[in-house]
Amino acid sequence: MRKAKVKINEDNLQISAEILRALAHPLRMNILEFIDKHKTINVNKIYNTLKLEQSITSQHLRILRTAGVVDTRRDGKFIYYTINYPRVAQVVKGIDNFLEDEQ
Repeated sequence: MRKAKVKINEDNLQISAEILRALAHPLRMNILEFIDKHKTINVNKIYNTLKLEQSITSQHLRILRTAGVVDTRRDGKFIYYTINYPRVAQVVKGIDNFLEDEQ
């Protein structure tokens, strides 16, 4: 059995860990599924349809925004959310690469 050298980019690891922490909450996953289903949706529709408190929804969306998983667009008084698919794909690719190295 040969020993494999593993190169770890600390910056990429930190970014991926932040994104995975953001995704690791069931309510945030529900919110993401809802956004994905609608492609672009305003925050009022999210919390009203999912029957969540506005403050709780805003806290979870802030975590997703900070991790770069969702993007926002303001139109007047409404804020619209979309999933940042390239960012999510980047994390999935990183995990896949890690798993390939382990096998």
